[in-house]
Amino acid sequence: MNRIVMPLVVALALAGCREETAAVPTPTRMTDEALGHFCQMFVADHPGPKAQIHLKGYEAPLWFSQVTDAVSYVHDPERDGEIAAIYVSDMGHAESWAVPGADNWAAADTVRLVIESEQAGGMGLPEAIPFSDPADADAFVQEHGGRIVGFTEVPQSYAHPQMDTMNADAMNGGMH
Repeated sequence: MNRIVMPLVVALALAGCREETAAVPTPTRMTDEALGHFCQMFVADHPGPKAQIHLKGYEAPLWFSQVTDAVSYVHDPERDGEIAAIYVSDMGHAESWAVPGADNWAAADTVRLVIESEQAGGMGLPEAIPFSDPADADAFVQEHGGRIVGFTEVPQSYAHPQMDTMNADAMNGGMH
């Protein structure tokens, strides 16, 4: 009996792994109609890297005009759903800062991000600038300053510094 049951258990476990892998959505091509999740502005109208977050059970991704907006969304305890995948513009393959690319997406957990550089994001706020090649991230830091971190290492306070100010104001009774 164990000879029959054990292979079935292994087969079912492997099938479950294959199903889980197949469920990860692929990046979506950015079009001129893509709207930023927070700002509801056309994402392509802003320079710099973008992000897309795919939620389980939804066909279309959420678009973000800046990578730091996606970081903020991930940190938000009231976000819309369970995250299936996060992709960011690979700026090592971008045409330029103004044209980050419609198809050069990299999984957020595989890139190196430059934070605290002199380069502001497309919405004029601090930006986490993604590179799939660590050498490209190093070269960017040499030219624009900053430091290199992984996606999960970007502090929430960096993604939305105004939130720290708002939280401090609330704790101080609204006084500056």
